[in-house]
Amino acid sequence: MQDYNIQDVRTAAILTTGYVAGTVLDFNNTNPALRNQLNILASFTIGSLTSAQIKVEYSNDGTTYYQDTFEAISGTTSTLSLGEYSIAGTGNYVIQIPIKAAYIKISAKGTGTVTSSSMAIKAVVGVV
Repeated sequence: MQDYNIQDVRTAAILTTGYVAGTVLDFNNTNPALRNQLNILASFTIGSLTSAQIKVEYSNDGTTYYQDTFEAISGTTSTLSLGEYSIAGTGNYVIQIPIKAAYIKISAKGTGTVTSSSMAIKAVVGVV
């Protein structure tokens, strides 16, 4: 039995300056024991951009999505912020995230001048 699934989320295309969601990953009818790890494979050409950003959102009902959050700790205070992954150079990147959601939405945007930029995204979901 194959313990992972690869899906195209976004074919190679010029980035825009606003987030554009790729194909939503739907694992609603998949055994949760077979989907606890998400690897985002991003192939990025920077062009004239300053950087590219990727955000990941999760849902259990396919309607209400919750964005990945990042934590900063200072003393006894934990501060959460909506998470974005920033990529600053041409290359092939992998972002590894543990997951427990039926639906996953991955969006990308560019910052700066989008001329000659490109990003393709694949998602690999499986078991660690």
